[in-house]
Amino acid sequence: MALYESVYIARPDISSAQVEALTQRLTEIIEAGGGQVTKNEYWGLKNLAYRIKKNRKGHYSLLNIDAPSDAVGEYERNMRLSEDVLRYLTVKVDALDDNPSIMMTRGSRDDRRGRGRGFGGRDGPRPQSAPPAPAEAAKAEEKPKAEEKPADEPKETTE
Repeated sequence: MALYESVYIARPDISSAQVEALTQRLTEIIEAGGGQVTKNEYWGLKNLAYRIKKNRKGHYSLLNIDAPSDAVGEYERNMRLSEDVLRYLTVKVDALDDNPSIMMTRGSRDDRRGRGRGFGGRDGPRPQSAPPAPAEAAKAEEKPKAEEKPADEPKETTE
């Protein structure tokens, strides 16, 4: 059987319990086709990047599917017919990840904002760079310095 990841966006005016019921109905369609849903994640009500059918928000949900292509075709057909589903995307993958998705991990927003990089904000000052290695310091000292003429000496003029 093939492996798929599927994300769908449901209308914002339905409750999260109705989204779970929709997910259960879609899972039953996959199981009736001889497949199984290995992971089900509800990501919550999130803002959309642009309006979809006059909606600015949507309930996001992820399903990891291990099923034949006929079952996935029926699954997508039912999502097209459902008025509760705004958009969906199903992608065939080589392997399914059992770990929580990036949307479910805590701290992912902090990582994107630059925390831990030492910008002098909440993390404190930027760490100092390490001093040069002894061999590099010795080479820097060996370089002869060009003779410098003092700039403040007056020039001799004859009158």
